[in-house]
Amino acid sequence: MQTELLRDDQSRSPKERLRPERSRTDCPILLSQRLVMRAPHEDDIDALAHLANNANIANMVARMPHPYTVADAADFVRRTRAGAIGKCVYAITKADNGAFLGCCGIEPHEDGRTVELGYWLGEPYWNQGYVTEAAHALIDMAFRTRDIEQIDARCRVMNIPSRRVIQKCGFQFQATGMVQSLAVGGMVPVEWYRLDRKTWVSLKSWGGMR
Repeated sequence: MQTELLRDDQSRSPKERLRPERSRTDCPILLSQRLVMRAPHEDDIDALAHLANNANIANMVARMPHPYTVADAADFVRRTRAGAIGKCVYAITKADNGAFLGCCGIEPHEDGRTVELGYWLGEPYWNQGYVTEAAHALIDMAFRTRDIEQIDARCRVMNIPSRRVIQKCGFQFQATGMVQSLAVGGMVPVEWYRLDRKTWVSLKSWGGMR
């Protein structure tokens, strides 16, 4: 896959190579009280590789390999630029010093009415409210800038902290299911949650998402 993507990049004209960057124009930089969320870039590679090379994270994220190397991090940054990973992938960084904390993003479903929220955070930054803060900013952006009806989110059944984040953002439980986990090397049970636009509007007006 990496070779195919590289070959595709090299076969395109200089003008065409600019298109992936322009495709992010509907993924604006997001600011919150403590965070800046922007496109991943090469300066993130070392921190990305260091934080992501953690079985406690990889086992909870469907598409993250373990071990996670610098080469994996560099390929991730390159593929996000090429638009090969979702449509809106963000690096989560601290507003005060620019430190890289993790990643989040939204990926559209084929129905055109739904996007799926995903995220991970480096273990040193757990239990400080960063994921919830990032998720709020991303959810607000998605509903305000996209003609969608709902946002989905999934977490492993055993991932209590992620479930807590999802519930604090107003998502409602839908069902359980199974997804493929790259790190685990097989199928794992997950819970599926959904936040619809009407609920989001109500929660915003009530102040229930802050």
